Amino acid sequence: MATKEFAVDGMTCGHCELSVKEEIGEIAGVTDVTADHTTGKVTVAGEGFSDEDVAKAVAEAGYKVV
Repeated sequence: MATKEFAVDGMTCGHCELSVKEEIGEIAGVTDVTADHTTGKVTVAGEGFSDEDVAKAVAEAGYKVV
C-alpha cells in the first residue's frame, strides 16, 4: 500500500475537507483519505491510484493540487 501527501490550495474549513475527502475517496484503490485545512495537506492511502487521479478529484471538489 502506498501513502502520498498532496498540498491543496483553497481549503478553508471543515466542509472543504469533507468535499475533498469524498471526491478522493471515490477513486478506485483508495482506502483512506485525511485532509487538514489548517495545513492545506491531504494524505491518500491505497493502491493503484495516480497523482493525476487525485488532482482530478480535488478539482472536482473545487480546489487545486499545488
